[in-house]
Amino acid sequence: MPSMLSSNPSYERVKRLNAIGIALSAQKDQSKLLEMILNSARELTQADAGTLYMVEPSSDSLRFALVQNDQLKIHLGGSGQPVGDNFPLIPLHLEDNSPNERMIVAWSVLNKKTARIKDAYDEKGFDFSGTRAFDEQTGYRSQSFLTIPLLNHEGEVIAALQLLNKLNSAGQTVEFDEEDQGIAESLASQAAVALTNRRLIDELRTLFDSFTQVIASAIDSKSAHTGAHCRRVPDVTLMLAEAANGINFPGLEGFSMSEEDRYELKTAAWLHDCGKVVTPHHIMEKSTKLETLVDRIDFIADRFEILRRDLEVAKLKEELAASKQGQSLDKARLDFYDQLENQLKDDLAFLKTANTGGEFMADKHLTRLANLSKEGWIDLNGQRKTLLSDDELANLSIRRGTLNQDERKIMEGHMVHTLAMLEQLPFPRHLQRVPEYAGGHHERMDGKGYPSGLTREQMSIPARIMGVADVFEALTAHERPYKKPMPLSQALTIMGRMVEDNHLDPDIYTLFVYKKVYLDYAKKHLREEQIDEVDIHTLPGIQLDSINNLHARS
Repeated sequence: MPSMLSSNPSYERVKRLNAIGIALSAQKDQSKLLEMILNSARELTQADAGTLYMVEPSSDSLRFALVQNDQLKIHLGGSGQPVGDNFPLIPLHLEDNSPNERMIVAWSVLNKKTARIKDAYDEKGFDFSGTRAFDEQTGYRSQSFLTIPLLNHEGEVIAALQLLNKLNSAGQTVEFDEEDQGIAESLASQAAVALTNRRLIDELRTLFDSFTQVIASAIDSKSAHTGAHCRRVPDVTLMLAEAANGINFPGLEGFSMSEEDRYELKTAAWLHDCGKVVTPHHIMEKSTKLETLVDRIDFIADRFEILRRDLEVAKLKEELAASKQGQSLDKARLDFYDQLENQLKDDLAFLKTANTGGEFMADKHLTRLANLSKEGWIDLNGQRKTLLSDDELANLSIRRGTLNQDERKIMEGHMVHTLAMLEQLPFPRHLQRVPEYAGGHHERMDGKGYPSGLTREQMSIPARIMGVADVFEALTAHERPYKKPMPLSQALTIMGRMVEDNHLDPDIYTLFVYKKVYLDYAKKHLREEQIDEVDIHTLPGIQLDSINNLHARS
C-alpha cells in the first residue's frame, strides 16, 4: 500500500492529495468512495492498517464501514468481504448517557478533534483493551494511531478515519508525525465534502423517486380498475429495454443504455400517466358502458320487467277470456307466450353482456342492439317509449372498452396534461428526455396516435418501448371489471394485430416475444391461469426474418 515518493516528499504528497481530491469529487458510487478515502489516507501516511467508521445518528454509535490490514491480509467492506457482525457498533455515549471518551475513536468524534498516539500500549488516556485482545488473537502489534473526524458543511461529524501503524522505508512501525496529521486532516476535509455531496445527491434522488412514485400511486388509487398500472409499467418497460440493450437486434441496432439512461427511462415510466390527476374520476372509474352515477343497465332491466309483466297480464287476460267460454289456451298459444318470455330474458342477458365492454364488439351485435333499441314499452303514463334511448344505444354500441367518444377524448387528454406538466419541470440534463419518453406511449407508428401524431421515425426507441409496455400491461391486467384476466397468448395475438395495424413498433414487439420478456413479467405479476403456451410462429406481426437473421449471426 505505501508508495515510493520522489526526492521532494512533501511536494509529492500535496500533489497526490490534490489528485485524490479530484478523484473523490468524481466518484458516484458510495461504497467505492468510502474505499477510496481509506486507501488514499493509508497511501498518504504509509499506514499498514486503517478503519473507516460511519456515524449512525439513530443509534448514537459508530459503525465499522471498512477494515483493512495489509500484514494480516484483512480487507473487509467495499470490494472486500462484508464487515458483517464481526465488529459491533461503538456507542458514543454510555448507559448513564455520559460521553464514551475512553475509546479513542469515540473521543475524536465527540470532541471533533484529531487524536495521535505514539504507542497504544503506553497510552494511559484511552482504553485500548479491545486492541490488546485483537492483538492477542491475531499476533499483530498495534502501535501508532492517527484518528481523524470527518465534518460536513454544518460542522457535524459524519465519519471517522483511524490509521494504524505507520511504516518507514525499512518496513518498521513508527509514529505518525505532524505532517502526516496535516495531510490526513486535509484529506479528511475533502473526503467529508465528497461524502456530504454524495449523500445529498442520493437523498435528493430518493426524495425525487419517492415523489414520482407518490404521484403514480395517487393516480392508481383514483381507480381500483386500473390500480397498479403506473407501478407495473416501469417494470415491463425496463425489462424490455434491458432485453434490447446492446444486442443489436434487427431494427434496433446501436441501442444501448447507461445507468443514467436506465434511470431516465424509469422516471419517465413512473410519470407516464401523471396527467391523469386531472382526469375526472367518473371517467377513470367507468367500469361499464352505461355507468354514470349509477349503472343505467338497472333502468333497462326495469323496462324489461315491465314488458314481462305486460306479457304476463296479456297471457292471464287471454286465459281468463278462454275460461269464461269453458275453454283453456291451447299448447301452441302457451308456447308462444313462453317463447316471448324467453326472448325477453335472452335480450336482457345480451344487453348486460354488451354493457360490460370488452376488446371488440362484432358487427352482428351492433345490429342486434340497433334492432332492440326500436322495440317499445309503455310507461306509467301510458306513453310508448323506445326500449333504449339514443344515449343508451350509443354507449352500448362502444366497440372497445367502456368509454364513449366524448369520454375517450377526455381520457386521451391526459396525455396533453402529462406533457404540459412534465415540460414545465426543470429536469436536469440527465433527465431531459423524460417528457419525450413519457409523452409518446400513445403515439402510433403511422402517425395516427395522440397527443402529437408522431410517426415511428419521429420517435425514439425508449418512447416506442414504452408504447409496447403500456399496451401489454393494460391487456394483461386482471383488475379490469369489463374483461376476464387475459392469457398471454391472447394478449400477444392482439398486440400482433396492433403491429399489423401500424400501431405498435414491429421490431420492439418481435424482441418482446423473442426474448420472452412477456414471460419474465408474467411470472412476477400475472395470475397462474394467465400463463399459457405461446407459439411464436402463429403470432401475427412477428418479424420472422429478423429472428432468422439473428440466429444466423449467432
